[in-house]
Amino acid sequence: MSEAMMIAASLYNDPRYFSESEVRIRNNKIRRRKIVRRQFIMLMAVLSVLIFFIMFNISVFNSDAQSDTYMPEYKYYKSITVNYGDSLWTIADSLYSSDHYDDINDYITEVCNINNLADASDIIAGKSLIVPYYSTEFK
Repeated sequence: MSEAMMIAASLYNDPRYFSESEVRIRNNKIRRRKIVRRQFIMLMAVLSVLIFFIMFNISVFNSDAQSDTYMPEYKYYKSITVNYGDSLWTIADSLYSSDHYDDINDYITEVCNINNLADASDIIAGKSLIVPYYSTEFK
């Protein structure tokens, strides 16, 4: 039976148009569609679970966990006395750490903020400055 005749027969719901073999064929088509649809859904579910586990494992192995040899550095402050001829740049040069500051000017800016200095050239010999430094020793 053609597709058009099946549509017409289903509109009139007339059993004369459907022989037993046509009904069996139509039921088999419907059953096969259901099986294929069920298989497709199962395949998508299995693929989704597989992708989830792959992404989970990738994220676990690429985590930012610290290694066993990691030594934390602690930030401390100490007071130093400014000697004659010292500048903030010479003091910063001995205490500056490139691991913790982008450049030496960032370190000098922090020292100025801690000591309420308007300008880096405002230091006077004999005065004390509080400067930050980093150490792996916990105090």
